[in-house]
Amino acid sequence: MQKRFRLISTSEEDDHCRDVSPAPDPDRYLLDAYSEAVASAADKVNPSVVNISVTQKSGGRRRAFGHPPGERQGTGSGSIFTGDGFILTNSHVVQGAKAVEVTLSDGSSSKADIVGDDPDTDLAVVRISGEDLCPAELGDSRDLRVGQLVIAVGNPYGFQCTVTAGVISALGRSLRSRSGRLIDNVIQTDAALNPGNSGGPLVNSRGDIIGVNTAIIYPAQGLCFAIAVNTASFVASRLIQYGRVKRSYIGAAGQDITLNRRMVRYHDLEVNKGFLVTSLEDDSPAKRAGMREGDIIVAYNDHPISGVDDLHRLLTEEQIGVRSRLSVVKRADRRELEIVPAERKSG
Repeated sequence: MQKRFRLISTSEEDDHCRDVSPAPDPDRYLLDAYSEAVASAADKVNPSVVNISVTQKSGGRRRAFGHPPGERQGTGSGSIFTGDGFILTNSHVVQGAKAVEVTLSDGSSSKADIVGDDPDTDLAVVRISGEDLCPAELGDSRDLRVGQLVIAVGNPYGFQCTVTAGVISALGRSLRSRSGRLIDNVIQTDAALNPGNSGGPLVNSRGDIIGVNTAIIYPAQGLCFAIAVNTASFVASRLIQYGRVKRSYIGAAGQDITLNRRMVRYHDLEVNKGFLVTSLEDDSPAKRAGMREGDIIVAYNDHPISGVDDLHRLLTEEQIGVRSRLSVVKRADRRELEIVPAERKSG
Protein backbone atom coordinates (compact mmCIF):
# COMPACT_ATOMS: atom_id res chain seq x y z
CA MET A 1 0.00 0.00 0.00
CA GLN A 2 1.49 3.31 -1.07
CA LYS A 3 1.66 6.02 1.54
CA ARG A 4 1.16 9.61 0.54
CA PHE A 5 2.91 12.54 2.19
CA ARG A 6 2.11 16.25 1.97
CA LEU A 7 4.59 18.97 2.73
CA ILE A 8 3.25 21.58 5.16
CA SER A 9 4.40 25.11 4.63
CA THR A 10 5.85 27.16 7.47
CA SER A 11 2.77 29.35 7.59
CA GLU A 12 0.51 26.32 7.75
CA GLU A 13 2.59 24.85 10.57
CA ASP A 14 2.38 28.11 12.52
CA ASP A 15 -1.38 28.18 12.04
CA HIS A 16 -1.57 24.61 13.26
CA CYS A 17 0.44 25.40 16.45
CA ARG A 18 -1.72 28.42 17.16
CA ASP A 19 -4.86 26.39 16.79
CA VAL A 20 -3.77 23.84 19.40
CA SER A 21 -4.69 25.14 22.88
CA PRO A 22 -3.21 23.54 26.00
CA ALA A 23 -5.58 21.58 28.14
CA PRO A 24 -7.01 23.79 30.88
CA ASP A 25 -5.16 23.43 34.20
CA PRO A 26 -7.60 23.97 37.09
CA ASP A 27 -4.69 24.48 39.57
CA ARG A 28 -2.81 27.00 37.45
CA TYR A 29 -4.60 30.05 38.85
CA LEU A 30 -4.28 28.79 42.42
CA LEU A 31 -0.56 28.19 42.01
CA ASP A 32 -0.06 31.65 40.56
CA ALA A 33 -2.04 33.24 43.40
CA TYR A 34 -0.01 31.32 45.98
CA SER A 35 3.28 32.29 44.34
CA GLU A 36 2.20 35.91 44.06
CA ALA A 37 1.20 36.02 47.73
CA VAL A 38 4.55 34.61 48.91
CA ALA A 39 6.59 36.82 46.57
CA SER A 40 4.68 39.99 47.48
CA ALA A 41 4.99 39.33 51.20
CA ALA A 42 8.71 38.60 50.86
CA ASP A 43 9.28 41.78 48.80
CA LYS A 44 7.54 43.83 51.48
CA VAL A 45 9.35 42.44 54.54
CA ASN A 46 12.83 41.72 53.12
CA PRO A 47 14.13 45.32 53.54
CA SER A 48 13.27 45.06 57.26
CA VAL A 49 15.05 41.73 57.88
CA VAL A 50 18.58 41.90 59.24
CA ASN A 51 21.41 39.51 60.00
CA ILE A 52 22.71 39.68 63.57
CA SER A 53 26.28 38.58 64.34
CA VAL A 54 27.37 38.42 67.96
CA THR A 55 30.60 37.83 69.82
CA GLN A 56 29.88 35.94 73.01
CA LYS A 57 31.88 34.79 75.97
CA SER A 58 32.71 31.10 75.88
CA GLY A 59 33.24 28.93 78.91
CA GLY A 60 35.60 26.59 77.07
CA ARG A 61 39.31 26.97 76.36
CA ARG A 62 39.08 26.17 72.69
CA ARG A 63 40.16 29.07 70.53
CA ALA A 64 37.99 29.83 67.50
CA PHE A 65 39.91 30.76 64.34
CA GLY A 66 40.45 34.51 64.20
CA HIS A 67 39.05 35.13 67.67
CA PRO A 68 40.75 35.40 71.05
CA PRO A 69 40.44 32.62 73.63
CA GLY A 70 37.16 32.57 75.56
CA GLU A 71 35.10 33.98 72.68
CA ARG A 72 32.78 32.43 70.13
CA GLN A 73 30.73 33.75 67.27
CA GLY A 74 26.97 33.40 66.89
CA THR A 75 24.46 34.50 64.33
CA GLY A 76 20.73 35.02 64.04
CA SER A 77 18.07 37.13 62.41
CA GLY A 78 15.93 40.08 63.38
CA SER A 79 13.47 42.59 61.99
CA ILE A 80 13.40 46.37 62.19
CA PHE A 81 10.07 47.40 63.66
CA THR A 82 10.52 51.16 64.20
CA GLY A 83 11.93 53.90 62.01
CA ASP A 84 14.49 54.88 64.65
CA GLY A 85 16.32 51.54 64.54
CA PHE A 86 14.76 49.22 67.13
CA ILE A 87 15.14 45.57 66.08
CA LEU A 88 13.23 42.58 67.42
CA THR A 89 15.06 39.27 67.79
CA ASN A 90 15.47 36.29 70.15
CA SER A 91 17.00 36.50 73.60
CA HIS A 92 19.16 33.45 72.98
CA VAL A 93 20.69 35.15 69.92
CA VAL A 94 22.14 38.09 71.88
CA GLN A 95 22.31 36.82 75.47
CA GLY A 96 25.83 37.15 76.89
CA ALA A 97 27.04 39.07 73.84
CA LYS A 98 30.12 41.29 74.15
CA ALA A 99 29.52 42.86 70.75
CA VAL A 100 26.62 42.87 68.30
CA GLU A 101 26.81 43.72 64.61
CA VAL A 102 23.78 44.09 62.35
CA THR A 103 23.87 43.70 58.57
CA LEU A 104 21.01 45.28 56.64
CA SER A 105 19.42 43.91 53.48
CA ASP A 106 21.51 46.31 51.34
CA GLY A 107 24.73 44.81 52.73
CA SER A 108 25.69 47.70 55.03
CA SER A 109 26.72 46.88 58.59
CA SER A 110 26.71 48.75 61.87
CA LYS A 111 27.29 48.13 65.55
CA ALA A 112 24.19 47.58 67.67
CA ASP A 113 23.37 48.12 71.33
CA ILE A 114 21.32 45.65 73.35
CA VAL A 115 18.30 47.52 74.70
CA GLY A 116 17.09 44.58 76.76
CA ASP A 117 16.35 40.87 76.63
CA ASP A 118 13.77 38.65 78.27
CA PRO A 119 14.78 34.98 78.52
CA ASP A 120 11.33 34.07 79.86
CA THR A 121 9.81 34.77 76.42
CA ASP A 122 13.04 34.36 74.39
CA LEU A 123 12.70 37.91 73.05
CA ALA A 124 15.18 40.77 72.87
CA VAL A 125 15.46 44.25 71.40
CA VAL A 126 18.64 45.75 69.93
CA ARG A 127 19.10 49.17 68.34
CA ILE A 128 21.14 50.61 65.50
CA SER A 129 21.66 54.12 64.21
CA GLY A 130 20.88 54.74 60.58
CA GLU A 131 18.90 56.66 58.02
CA ASP A 132 16.20 55.52 55.61
CA LEU A 133 15.48 52.37 57.61
CA CYS A 134 12.53 50.26 56.52
CA PRO A 135 10.44 49.16 59.51
CA ALA A 136 8.11 46.21 59.11
CA GLU A 137 4.44 46.43 59.98
CA LEU A 138 3.21 44.47 62.98
CA GLY A 139 0.02 42.45 62.60
CA ASP A 140 -2.41 41.11 65.20
CA SER A 141 -1.97 37.51 66.32
CA ARG A 142 -5.58 37.41 67.55
CA ASP A 143 -6.72 37.27 63.92
CA LEU A 144 -4.75 34.14 63.02
CA ARG A 145 -6.37 30.91 61.87
CA VAL A 146 -5.08 27.36 61.61
CA GLY A 147 -4.25 26.59 57.97
CA GLN A 148 -3.41 30.22 57.16
CA LEU A 149 -0.47 30.87 54.81
CA VAL A 150 2.67 32.11 56.58
CA ILE A 151 6.13 33.05 55.35
CA ALA A 152 9.34 32.83 57.39
CA VAL A 153 12.28 35.07 56.51
CA GLY A 154 15.73 34.82 58.01
CA ASN A 155 19.40 34.07 57.52
CA PRO A 156 19.93 30.31 57.96
CA TYR A 157 23.62 29.39 57.88
CA GLY A 158 24.39 32.96 56.79
CA PHE A 159 22.29 32.89 53.60
CA GLN A 160 20.71 36.31 53.89
CA CYS A 161 16.97 36.88 53.40
CA THR A 162 16.03 33.25 52.81
CA VAL A 163 12.30 32.75 52.37
CA THR A 164 10.28 29.65 53.26
CA ALA A 165 6.52 29.24 53.26
CA GLY A 166 3.99 27.02 54.97
CA VAL A 167 0.85 27.17 57.02
CA ILE A 168 -0.09 27.66 60.66
CA SER A 169 -0.29 24.13 62.03
CA ALA A 170 -1.69 25.05 65.45
CA LEU A 171 -2.34 28.02 67.72
CA GLY A 172 -2.16 28.42 71.47
CA ARG A 173 0.79 26.08 71.95
CA SER A 174 3.01 26.33 75.03
CA LEU A 175 6.79 26.18 74.79
CA ARG A 176 9.34 25.90 77.60
CA SER A 177 11.85 28.77 77.51
CA ARG A 178 15.49 28.35 78.44
CA SER A 179 14.80 30.04 81.76
CA GLY A 180 12.29 27.30 82.64
CA ARG A 181 9.15 29.42 82.32
CA LEU A 182 6.38 28.41 79.95
CA ILE A 183 5.71 30.66 76.96
CA ASP A 184 2.01 30.69 76.16
CA ASN A 185 0.15 31.37 72.89
CA VAL A 186 2.98 30.10 70.69
CA ILE A 187 2.37 29.63 66.96
CA GLN A 188 3.22 26.24 65.46
CA THR A 189 4.07 26.26 61.75
CA ASP A 190 5.54 23.96 59.13
CA ALA A 191 7.44 26.79 57.37
CA ALA A 192 10.98 25.38 57.33
CA LEU A 193 13.40 26.92 59.83
CA ASN A 194 17.10 26.29 60.29
CA PRO A 195 19.81 27.60 62.64
CA GLY A 196 20.20 31.28 61.86
CA ASN A 197 16.45 31.79 61.36
CA SER A 198 16.11 32.50 65.08
CA GLY A 199 14.72 35.96 65.68
CA GLY A 200 13.52 36.42 62.12
CA PRO A 201 9.93 37.37 61.31
CA LEU A 202 7.01 35.11 60.54
CA VAL A 203 4.67 37.11 58.31
CA ASN A 204 1.23 36.72 56.76
CA SER A 205 0.34 37.07 53.08
CA ARG A 206 0.23 40.87 53.47
CA GLY A 207 3.81 40.94 54.76
CA ASP A 208 2.80 41.94 58.30
CA ILE A 209 4.77 40.36 61.13
CA ILE A 210 2.63 37.90 63.09
CA GLY A 211 5.38 36.12 65.01
CA VAL A 212 9.07 35.87 65.86
CA ASN A 213 10.65 32.57 64.85
CA THR A 214 12.20 30.95 67.90
CA ALA A 215 12.54 27.16 67.94
CA ILE A 216 12.75 23.93 65.97
CA ILE A 217 11.99 20.48 67.36
CA TYR A 218 14.73 18.02 66.45
CA PRO A 219 14.61 15.51 64.79
CA ALA A 220 10.97 16.11 63.80
CA GLN A 221 10.11 17.50 60.38
CA GLY A 222 7.88 20.55 60.11
CA LEU A 223 7.64 21.31 63.83
CA CYS A 224 8.65 24.96 64.11
CA PHE A 225 7.49 27.61 66.56
CA ALA A 226 7.17 31.39 66.71
CA ILE A 227 6.35 33.79 69.54
CA ALA A 228 3.05 35.54 68.75
CA VAL A 229 3.47 39.18 67.72
CA ASN A 230 1.10 40.45 70.41
CA THR A 231 3.37 38.91 73.04
CA ALA A 232 6.40 40.35 71.23
CA SER A 233 4.85 43.84 71.11
CA PHE A 234 4.17 43.82 74.85
CA VAL A 235 7.65 42.55 75.72
CA ALA A 236 9.36 44.96 73.31
CA SER A 237 7.54 47.96 74.80
CA ARG A 238 8.68 46.94 78.31
CA LEU A 239 12.26 46.36 77.16
CA ILE A 240 12.40 49.78 75.51
CA GLN A 241 10.87 51.46 78.56
CA TYR A 242 12.63 49.61 81.39
CA GLY A 243 15.32 47.44 79.79
CA ARG A 244 13.58 44.41 81.29
CA VAL A 245 10.14 42.88 81.82
CA LYS A 246 8.95 43.29 85.39
CA ARG A 247 7.49 40.20 87.03
CA SER A 248 6.63 39.33 90.60
CA TYR A 249 7.97 36.41 92.61
CA ILE A 250 7.47 34.81 96.01
CA GLY A 251 10.85 33.10 96.50
CA ALA A 252 9.75 29.46 96.70
CA ALA A 253 11.33 26.63 94.73
CA GLY A 254 9.91 23.15 94.31
CA GLN A 255 8.24 20.72 91.97
CA ASP A 256 4.83 19.79 90.63
CA ILE A 257 3.12 16.99 92.55
CA THR A 258 0.01 14.83 92.15
CA LEU A 259 -2.15 14.70 95.28
CA ASN A 260 -3.77 11.49 96.48
CA ARG A 261 -7.55 11.24 96.30
CA ARG A 262 -7.97 11.25 100.08
CA MET A 263 -6.22 14.63 100.39
CA VAL A 264 -8.22 16.11 97.50
CA ARG A 265 -11.52 15.02 99.08
CA TYR A 266 -10.51 16.01 102.61
CA HIS A 267 -9.58 19.58 101.62
CA ASP A 268 -12.30 19.83 98.92
CA LEU A 269 -9.74 20.90 96.29
CA GLU A 270 -10.64 21.87 92.72
CA VAL A 271 -7.54 20.18 91.27
CA ASN A 272 -5.68 16.97 92.10
CA LYS A 273 -2.23 18.54 91.65
CA GLY A 274 -0.22 21.24 93.37
CA PHE A 275 3.22 22.80 93.79
CA LEU A 276 5.39 21.19 96.47
CA VAL A 277 7.75 23.69 98.14
CA THR A 278 11.21 22.18 98.63
CA SER A 279 13.22 25.31 99.47
CA LEU A 280 12.70 28.97 100.36
CA GLU A 281 14.90 31.97 99.69
CA ASP A 282 16.08 33.93 102.71
CA ASP A 283 14.11 37.12 103.37
CA SER A 284 11.68 36.22 100.55
CA PRO A 285 7.93 37.03 100.43
CA ALA A 286 7.15 33.33 100.95
CA LYS A 287 9.32 33.07 104.05
CA ARG A 288 7.92 36.27 105.51
CA ALA A 289 4.40 34.94 104.93
CA GLY A 290 5.13 31.86 107.06
CA MET A 291 5.48 29.29 104.30
CA ARG A 292 7.45 26.17 105.21
CA GLU A 293 9.29 23.50 103.26
CA GLY A 294 6.92 20.62 102.52
CA ASP A 295 3.89 22.90 102.04
CA ILE A 296 1.89 22.31 98.87
CA ILE A 297 0.53 25.42 97.15
CA VAL A 298 -2.99 24.70 95.84
CA ALA A 299 -4.48 28.18 95.26
CA TYR A 300 -3.47 31.81 94.75
CA ASN A 301 -6.16 34.46 95.23
CA ASP A 302 -8.76 31.68 94.86
CA HIS A 303 -7.24 30.56 91.53
CA PRO A 304 -6.43 26.83 91.60
CA ILE A 305 -2.71 26.03 91.30
CA SER A 306 -1.88 22.69 89.71
CA GLY A 307 1.82 23.42 89.20
CA VAL A 308 4.54 26.01 88.81
CA ASP A 309 3.24 27.14 85.41
CA ASP A 310 -0.10 28.19 86.90
CA LEU A 311 1.75 30.14 89.57
CA HIS A 312 4.01 31.86 87.03
CA ARG A 313 1.03 32.97 84.96
CA LEU A 314 -0.47 34.70 87.97
CA LEU A 315 2.74 36.33 89.23
CA THR A 316 2.64 39.24 86.78
CA GLU A 317 3.92 42.80 87.05
CA GLU A 318 0.56 43.89 88.45
CA GLN A 319 1.03 41.62 91.50
CA ILE A 320 4.19 43.40 92.71
CA GLY A 321 3.49 44.79 96.19
CA VAL A 322 -0.14 43.62 96.19
CA ARG A 323 -1.34 41.77 99.30
CA SER A 324 -2.62 38.37 98.17
CA ARG A 325 -3.94 35.07 99.56
CA LEU A 326 -2.02 31.84 99.19
CA SER A 327 -3.58 28.48 100.10
CA VAL A 328 -1.25 25.68 101.18
CA VAL A 329 -1.91 22.16 102.44
CA LYS A 330 0.26 19.68 104.31
CA ARG A 331 -1.28 16.35 105.21
CA ALA A 332 -4.48 17.19 107.14
CA ASP A 333 -3.50 20.81 107.68
CA ARG A 334 -4.68 23.64 105.42
CA ARG A 335 -3.54 27.24 105.92
CA GLU A 336 -4.36 30.55 104.28
CA LEU A 337 -1.27 32.74 104.07
CA GLU A 338 -1.14 36.46 103.41
CA ILE A 339 1.69 37.17 100.98
CA VAL A 340 3.02 40.29 99.22
CA PRO A 341 4.92 39.33 96.03
CA ALA A 342 8.04 41.36 95.28
CA GLU A 343 9.66 42.29 91.99
CA ARG A 344 11.80 39.45 90.71
CA LYS A 345 15.49 40.13 90.62
CA SER A 346 17.26 40.35 87.26
CA GLY A 347 18.53 36.98 86.03
